[in-house]
Amino acid sequence: MTDSVQTAVVGVTGYSGAELARLLLHHPRLRGKPPVFAGRVDAEDVARGGIPLSEIHPELIDSKGNGKLRLQSFSWDLLTDLDVQVLFLAIPHEQSRAWVPEALSRGIRVIDLSGAWRLNEGANRAVYSFEDEGSVQAFNIQAQAVYGMPELHRAKITGARLVANPGCYATSIILALKPLIAAGLIDLEHGIVADAKSGVSGAGKAPTAKTHFMHAADNLSAYGVFSHRHTGELLEQLGIEGESITFTPHLLPIPRGILSTVYVRFKEPQIKARIAHAYHWFFAGSPMVRLHDTTLPNIHYSLRTNYADIGFQLSSDGRRAVIVSCLDNLLKGASSQAVQNLNVMLGWDEAEGLE
Repeated sequence: MTDSVQTAVVGVTGYSGAELARLLLHHPRLRGKPPVFAGRVDAEDVARGGIPLSEIHPELIDSKGNGKLRLQSFSWDLLTDLDVQVLFLAIPHEQSRAWVPEALSRGIRVIDLSGAWRLNEGANRAVYSFEDEGSVQAFNIQAQAVYGMPELHRAKITGARLVANPGCYATSIILALKPLIAAGLIDLEHGIVADAKSGVSGAGKAPTAKTHFMHAADNLSAYGVFSHRHTGELLEQLGIEGESITFTPHLLPIPRGILSTVYVRFKEPQIKARIAHAYHWFFAGSPMVRLHDTTLPNIHYSLRTNYADIGFQLSSDGRRAVIVSCLDNLLKGASSQAVQNLNVMLGWDEAEGLE
């Protein structure tokens, strides 16, 4: 177990980066060791010592001096000089593919919030069109990457050098399905339907025509049908084939939050207690998952919390179930899951700084 570490965050200007900064600044293990914030800083800002964090995220100012922190110009020498031990990357996946090899070579452990290292199968990675696909270096680094979902891979995350933080949709759907698939209850030949809806922040901070207020407000639209990047995560982490699941994401006209409605058919009739037992057994010791045995959660349950909320309803014949899984896409779907991974990686209480 490590008492404390020096962390660094690249990508603090984004939505997930801001949430990550907030969590790390208030983490009880990191008191007195605020993260190093590094990124793109122009010459004028370099001359004045970087950009004050208060100019980027005024909401992070507090009475403990956080308003004095600055975004500094990124360099590997900066991280080395400040003895950074764990680097959080909240950056585009191509940038992560270029930077992770250097970080690992310098002995810096990485928690990567992009999709760069989540997928083990080349066929699933093809959707990203990585320029280094097939290279020896990429192969060797991928072999070290651990999919950062503590509820599934807690033991592997402990001591990992590279943790690939899961996607937000993937987290919601995998948590909803894994206990039932692990118990061998679902009829995979019949197929699973995962209908998922996310707030606009899930698309990132850079504006697009489809995330523009005039398009997203008072609207609901499907996208990425049969082609969404998170599909490969579902297949690999659930251990199923592509024809076993239909995943359709939708854009909700709200700032944040995900609600996934998942439809399954069982191999044989079930009773409610059997399904509830499968969930409670699987998530025993998983403090960031809340199970609802009598109600179905909604987005407000998990909004601005670090929890995934899961509930289900069983059909009267016991052959079918509807599972509802909710989380905040910027927190359990990104930043708080990254901090949860930090806790596990360093042998700290998994929920420390998150409850």
